[in-house]
Amino acid sequence: MSQEIEIEFKNLLTEKEYMRMLEGLPFEKESFTEQTNYYFETEDMQLKENGAALRIRHKGDSWTMTLKEPHPEGLLETHDTIDERQADQWIQNRGAKQPNITKQLEAMGIDSADLRFLGSLATRRREIDYKNTTVTLDYSRYFQVQDYELEIEANSKAQGETVFEELLDRFSIPKRETKNKIRRFYEARMQSD
Repeated sequence: MSQEIEIEFKNLLTEKEYMRMLEGLPFEKESFTEQTNYYFETEDMQLKENGAALRIRHKGDSWTMTLKEPHPEGLLETHDTIDERQADQWIQNRGAKQPNITKQLEAMGIDSADLRFLGSLATRRREIDYKNTTVTLDYSRYFQVQDYELEIEANSKAQGETVFEELLDRFSIPKRETKNKIRRFYEARMQSD
């Protein structure tokens, strides 16, 4: 099964903080990737009740469906690779069951036929390898919202936290309680209804 544990640290940034980090770290200024996340949930929010989230990510020529679930070390991510036609079917609420994700959903008592497309979030992402972590600067757009975010992905909590604290200190950025993208997406969606 295609699974991994995601250990990450996040902090929302102001546009000025984002620009300072973009200029102060060795990012290639004109090099970025565009990706779009398409989010799904049941009418009665069963995924949210389980602390889980489901998305399809379109990045370049690839489409990946990912289920994120709580895990003691971070988040357990379960993946299925799909194609554009399958993604389209999911967005039209006619998605076919996927081998890895369906198994995880069924363990939570969720029928994939009950999932509905909620909307999308587009991100312009810049990434660098930095002190045995991946440092990411994201600029995201969803509903009427634009936000900027620092993400540190690491193989261990200790390493990730060290780099996270160092960068916040180096760029004089206050630590902010930062919800993950899907939570921010849900809140913006509720406000737009």
